[in-house]
Amino acid sequence: NWDQVTSPTAGQIIPYDRLPDKGTAGLQKLAVLKVNGGLGTTMGLNGAKSALEVQNDLTFLDLVVRQIEHLNTLERVDVPLLLMTSFNTEDDTQRIVQKYTNRPVKITTFNQSRYPRVLKESMTLLPKKVHDSKSAWYPPGHGDLYNALDRSGVLDRLLSAGKEYLFVSNSDNLGAVADKRILQYMIETESEFIMEVTSKTRIDMKGGTLINYNGTLQLLEVTQVPPQFMDEFHSGHKFKVFNTNNLWINLKALKRALEKNNLPLDVISSSKKIEDGRIYIQLETAAGSAIKHFHHAHGVHVPRSRFLPVKNCSDLLLVKSDLYAIENGRLKMSEDRMFGTTPVIKLGEHFRKIHQFQKRFKQIPHIIDLDHLTVAGDVHFGRNVTLRGTVIIAANEGQRIDIPDGCVLENRLVSGNLNMIVSNVEVTPGPFVFLTPKQPYQEL
Repeated sequence: NWDQVTSPTAGQIIPYDRLPDKGTAGLQKLAVLKVNGGLGTTMGLNGAKSALEVQNDLTFLDLVVRQIEHLNTLERVDVPLLLMTSFNTEDDTQRIVQKYTNRPVKITTFNQSRYPRVLKESMTLLPKKVHDSKSAWYPPGHGDLYNALDRSGVLDRLLSAGKEYLFVSNSDNLGAVADKRILQYMIETESEFIMEVTSKTRIDMKGGTLINYNGTLQLLEVTQVPPQFMDEFHSGHKFKVFNTNNLWINLKALKRALEKNNLPLDVISSSKKIEDGRIYIQLETAAGSAIKHFHHAHGVHVPRSRFLPVKNCSDLLLVKSDLYAIENGRLKMSEDRMFGTTPVIKLGEHFRKIHQFQKRFKQIPHIIDLDHLTVAGDVHFGRNVTLRGTVIIAANEGQRIDIPDGCVLENRLVSGNLNMIVSNVEVTPGPFVFLTPKQPYQEL
């Protein structure tokens, strides 16, 4: 009922900078969980996305392990790492975590459920038998983590070990690091559930948001919005924040809710197409929708730095660039960046798959001073390329543009079919400049 949807009150979403800035003994009662069920199929990956390299041969999981390792060593605590896998990533994850055996981090993996796909036209199950191929099944979203924790016995083991708080985030969100200030706030306010939200930008308009519904704080996903109110949802005037899927959960409260069977989650329906053209239905749940079932639940409005997801190759370019350096497993933005915001990067279809991305970059460009980059068509980047301001590069269909080694592009639109860049673009330190598309190179 849209008439009952209002914006959260000031007391329901707390700014991060108002949280207590002090250490806490609560770290000894903390566990960290990464949702690690994604394959990264949109990027052309066949295995767990968390095995993707970011910088210096370090993968997503390598960074997470380093973060927990640093926290445990610095604070002299024993924060364990949990990895919730899917049937798609379980084998990969088990193989990867073996290399962390001798590290000061206890790692536990457990598998979430698998659900059968439902054919939309006939409303029948796609799989006929339990052992049918993986393509007939799907992992039902991160909302399954509560039942998966309970069913696997991991929840009881955590409670027996004295763990009371769980920090949950997606393994592909490289900004999601365990935070002492949020944990301390959770303890002091006796909050049973905290959702981290951050300010919306134009690229976040579809993200789920917190709402006040009949006086209760709830998560609203875009699929739940009536069509006639979609513009209002996307406008950003009424709903100014979105869910980062960084969640803080009181484990005792979770156990209580599960025992009372009092944790129903909103079901999200989506339609997808399989290879033979048939449409199937997936029913999923979002972990954040559990917020309405917990006492003293809050949102915390966090800086954008805590939301750094890698969903596609445009995101990957950002985190692999010199805009970030790795410090104790955490990506830290360069101090040379004039503004704290990240540039907008839009790579076209030729960069959609990881093998295409890797083939087209001899080296990731320098983007410290970049505001916006759009690349369309068959474009290849040389080594030591620098991009500044707004840069748009568009190759004609069936043609190719090569950006030469050492090239500096600042506030430029480059289009056509070129072996090098046309007119007035600084090229450092190359000995040649290309004058027109059909002319040969001329030596300076």
